[in-house]
Amino acid sequence: MSFEDELDRILEKGVEKSAEDMITAVENAYGEVPYVFHFMKDHPDLLITKILHNNAILRSSTLDAKTIELISVAVSAAMRCTHCLKLHIHVASKLGISDDEIAAAIFLAGNLVNASVLATATRHLDEEAGFCRECEMGTCEIHVDKPKQD
Repeated sequence: MSFEDELDRILEKGVEKSAEDMITAVENAYGEVPYVFHFMKDHPDLLITKILHNNAILRSSTLDAKTIELISVAVSAAMRCTHCLKLHIHVASKLGISDDEIAAAIFLAGNLVNASVLATATRHLDEEAGFCRECEMGTCEIHVDKPKQD
């Protein structure tokens, strides 16, 4: 369904009925309703906007459903969102993605989170010491005009 078709249906049915229909469609697609959508039921304008946004992203993507779910699993794991992770592991399994593929996505996410923690913390440690490793490597764009530190 196109964006314009979605908007037309919302205008025809009204906000309350459209929100209910969207919740039902999400449940049919995923087998459950994500926690945040339950929370947004009392604010149908926010719920509709969120779902329209999600649909627009999916519609504009050139990625297949399995790739999208593996990315969703990885991001959910990296963000440590228990609700999201359970949902996307379940959906991935329903799409026929193997446990090994799901585990690989989780391991990759964990590796990136680990690297992010280390990179952020070591940069702050260097900054506190007044040291710039990028200057030492000759790749710093911030201290270009400053002489290298001893």
